[in-house]
Amino acid sequence: MTTLHHGAQLTLTPGWTAIRVFLHVLAAAIWVGGQLVMVGLLPTARSLGSDASKSLARAFARLSWPAFIVLVLTGFWNLAALHAEPKASGWSAVMGVKFVLVILAGLGAWLHGRATSRAAMGVWGSIAGVASVLALLAGILLAN
Repeated sequence: MTTLHHGAQLTLTPGWTAIRVFLHVLAAAIWVGGQLVMVGLLPTARSLGSDASKSLARAFARLSWPAFIVLVLTGFWNLAALHAEPKASGWSAVMGVKFVLVILAGLGAWLHGRATSRAAMGVWGSIAGVASVLALLAGILLAN
């Protein structure tokens, strides 16, 4: 433990905890942040030709799906690491909502990738994006 100015103390996170949280946050940055970046790139991609947005989407999928898997695995690892601590009912309720949001985000992204019409792509992409952002918010609420 290191003492900072005004008597505050700084503690370093132990090894496995740091790795678990780092992997979870990194995967969330790729999954959620990547979706937001893709939305921002879409108008430019469309101006580059009809296949440009599809090519970008395939490239993003090669990064985002492994990140989603890491998110799910480290999410369960997070739960396992916290299993011994009693939880308030509010925490459990938010965890339940987050679980549903993660399923909805993954399902929405999967259906978005298989959609054949622009309308379906827009609907499923929006569901995936909103569910992902709300799952991120739920994760922040659970961490505090």
